[in-house]
Amino acid sequence: MKALDAECQKPVIELRGIKREYRMESKPAKDGTNAVVVRALRGVDFSAESGEFVSVMGPSGSGKSTLMNILGCLDKPSGGTYTLDGIETSTSDSDTFAYIRNRKIGFVFQSFNLLSRTTALENVELPLFYRRREKGNSTRQTSQARKDQVIAALREVGLADRMDHFPSQLSGGQQQRVAIARAMVNDPAFILADEPTGNLDTGMTLEIMGLFQELNNRGKTIIMVTHEPELAAYTRRVITLRDGELVSDKQITDRRNATADLARWKQEHALLSEERP
Repeated sequence: MKALDAECQKPVIELRGIKREYRMESKPAKDGTNAVVVRALRGVDFSAESGEFVSVMGPSGSGKSTLMNILGCLDKPSGGTYTLDGIETSTSDSDTFAYIRNRKIGFVFQSFNLLSRTTALENVELPLFYRRREKGNSTRQTSQARKDQVIAALREVGLADRMDHFPSQLSGGQQQRVAIARAMVNDPAFILADEPTGNLDTGMTLEIMGLFQELNNRGKTIIMVTHEPELAAYTRRVITLRDGELVSDKQITDRRNATADLARWKQEHALLSEERP
């Protein structure tokens, strides 16, 4: 029983000594070399347990984007190890990387990245098609089974009644909800959100943060890259990068409630509208 408990307590994400260096070509130096080494990450240690909601912050050039690319298995570190849900990714081949991105990580981007000529249902269904085409995957879902899985994901984000709508027929907040449903449809180990409210107004931003909090309360693990302290206040933990190093890792003891803030914002907005001639 103790061995099982220890197994269950393993982090979903575990980075140890992660480095990422880029060699930039330049004019030859006196020693004959013509490459400048840019150290984007300098030995980052970071782990996240199942059910955490972590925001990643830092100024421009701090290494946030580089860390996000490594967490998302879009890039490999120059040194160190990254274990995701029990898989050591640092030495994985391209097929394993593709499997990890499709099965283990749900991506949510600032620009939604929805296909404009496909419905919400079809957009959310895309990862299931990619899953079907994975090398060595012998399981096959029926069309109805895929549709049921997609409908469940859309229902979880409150869009079951919009599944036949195209992106152009949806608000920005609704489009991001579709993107979140697409990220969740494969039940990934964690959701990786990169500035997910960057294209949204205040009301829609609070809606999306409220949805993230609701999903996290149900046990979803979320890592969110942001430059806004106001958004980080809705998460449970904040890590801060500077010059490629992790300089701060703090738990949030007084987390803001996005749903309550949205209700307050709507009330204030309504009062302002009433006051206008």
